[in-house]
Amino acid sequence: MKSEWWRGAIIYQIYPRSFFDSNEDGTGDLAGITRKLDYISDLGVDAIWISPFFKSPMRDFGYDVGDYRLVDPIFGTNSDFNTLLLAAHERGLKVIIDMVLGHTSDQHRWFQESCQNQTNSKSDWYVWAAPNADGTPPNNWLSIFGGAAWQWDARRRQYYLHHYLRSQPNLNWHNQDVVDAMFGEVRFWLEAGVDGLRLDAITTLTHDAELRNNPPLNPDPRDTLLLPGANNPFNWQLLVHTRDQARTLELLGELRAIVNGYDDRYLIGEVADVEMISVSAKYTRSGEHLHSCYNFELMQREFTAASLSEVIAKTEAVLLGGWTTWAMSNHDNLRVVTRAGQSSDLQGDPRALAKLLLAALFSFRGGACVYQGEELGLTEAEIPFEDLQDPFGIEFWPDFKGRDGCRTPMPWSSALPNGGFSTIKPWLPVPREHLPLAVDEQENDPDSVLTMFRSFAAWRKQHASLVIGDLALVQADESILAFERRGNGERILCLFNFSNRNVAQLVSGPWRPIDGHGLDQARFEDGTVFLGPFGAWFGEPAE
Repeated sequence: MKSEWWRGAIIYQIYPRSFFDSNEDGTGDLAGITRKLDYISDLGVDAIWISPFFKSPMRDFGYDVGDYRLVDPIFGTNSDFNTLLLAAHERGLKVIIDMVLGHTSDQHRWFQESCQNQTNSKSDWYVWAAPNADGTPPNNWLSIFGGAAWQWDARRRQYYLHHYLRSQPNLNWHNQDVVDAMFGEVRFWLEAGVDGLRLDAITTLTHDAELRNNPPLNPDPRDTLLLPGANNPFNWQLLVHTRDQARTLELLGELRAIVNGYDDRYLIGEVADVEMISVSAKYTRSGEHLHSCYNFELMQREFTAASLSEVIAKTEAVLLGGWTTWAMSNHDNLRVVTRAGQSSDLQGDPRALAKLLLAALFSFRGGACVYQGEELGLTEAEIPFEDLQDPFGIEFWPDFKGRDGCRTPMPWSSALPNGGFSTIKPWLPVPREHLPLAVDEQENDPDSVLTMFRSFAAWRKQHASLVIGDLALVQADESILAFERRGNGERILCLFNFSNRNVAQLVSGPWRPIDGHGLDQARFEDGTVFLGPFGAWFGEPAE
């Protein structure tokens, strides 16, 4: 049976090594997630997405998979995962796991065999290419982690492709044996009972088989140097031959056919490094590829009413029958409260700002991904270089400090060592400024971000128009994002003040406020909504 539970679902992303340490080794684990399932269930979310927990050398913290079918010992055992899966299902929570399809670890047995020579049974399972006559790599493709995307291997006297770390060689999805083997890994977890697969960096799945050079972003590099991110040459290219290839869409169609053979399963893809809105639409609107995508649009834009209206309008224009899942934070980006608060218009009370961002996220048309700690309003942590773990940050320090600042452990108790995450020194430090935001502090505070999160998630479930209804943008003051959600015989007017000043907004037609959502920064008098800084208001037609 197909319930389409994923439409409008709130998905809670768990970065397992930073969630809860159950065995006192300084690293979070699967048993730790199981211990905290009641907390997650009480949030009112519909599903959890767990970042990779497969056996791995951990060069990229699990996104370099050494064995797709084994849980890495630092996270527990396969039995621990089965226990977690059953316990989540008992609480009505769906479980989505993170499948890294585009590359493996260089320690994977397939790559170890592929490296030996050019004639073994796995010789074409990865992307190998001969050098140019002068010994240089076969083309100009670059790694997002710095330098060429090609690594020399002396045994084969060839280069292999890696879009990320050199320890993450790309699989060759033009080889049918690879397709069959990887789809077998997918079936293993579907048979285990997982409800969905989050497909990591799915636009990188396949490459241009002719290995043509990517063109420059700008003919004059002086123009490129003026752009954000110019410190990484990866951002100087148009990725036309390394992202979003036609073969990728074909493979997603084949994968969808496999998933359709199981009851009520779900595919969500991560879309980045491309024109994200249109590609997300392309991958979802036919109903024959992915169920949904999430992209980095809201992780790379300013939080202004105009900018958000532009994203929504463009998404609505191209999505058609597709479906999007919105996200403002994840394990790869600055935490949203810090990022949004960098704007002068959004500086002020970070707790009120966190509530505004959550209310908006939960009100857009589509699903919502919430990264652990967003429900607490956690800020980005400052990690000293000596404590840094992320290879991306180590490579580009200090211009780019990496991703560790959003990956610090969850603070569960303000009074316990390490915020109650672990009894010993954790793999990353718990920021001192996160302790007042700990779960135990917020659970006892009726005005906390956590209390608002729970209230809003429960209130949202009572209004089908907010979960699966249509959306129409509404003209409003320049600082107000305004739209109507419509569906199931219901209309809700949604107003969000993306500024740190008081704003009055006249609303046309007879409206009345809707209560119960946990926000109180607005009042309604004689057809005018008065919004305080970072305020939000919801109304329904007056009878």
